[in-house]
Amino acid sequence: MKKFLLLLSALTMAAGLAACSSSNEEKTAKKDTKESQEAAAPKVDVKKELVKFYMDLGKRINAKDVDLNAYVAKASKEDAKPEELPTAEDRAAASASAAAVAADLNSLQIPAELKDQKADLEAAVKDYAASYQAKADELKKDKPAFEAADATFAQGEQKLAAVFEGAKLLAPSLGKQVN
Repeated sequence: MKKFLLLLSALTMAAGLAACSSSNEEKTAKKDTKESQEAAAPKVDVKKELVKFYMDLGKRINAKDVDLNAYVAKASKEDAKPEELPTAEDRAAASASAAAVAADLNSLQIPAELKDQKADLEAAVKDYAASYQAKADELKKDKPAFEAADATFAQGEQKLAAVFEGAKLLAPSLGKQVN
């Protein structure tokens, strides 16, 4: 009888160990699967992506606003002689330049890596586009005034700054990059 009880307890222990072993194997398998899924989906460096987005935004604007910047430089030159002031052709070219920037910004897509900041970035870009469109419209007048357009641009700057500060980055100044 003692041999029978000893054998029964040995079988019970073996069954218990086997059950624990399979449970650990399942946990290990689940852990390995989770780790491989994380490795397959690389982590996005939001700071890096925001800086890339900002640099691309500045390049896009600078590629199209050359005539606008030339007009502003001529118009804001102090002690300018009458022949140094911008002409109607300069104003028309600046208007077309500003309209081209607005159209380009309206078609800008926010990168998928910045999906969490997408709404805020779209709002900032929308303000920038509206600012350039307002400048294009003002340049069709004989005496353009950019105060409203500049205020809209400043709103875009604030929105972009909030996104950068949310990512623990210093707020950029697009105005300094594109002017």
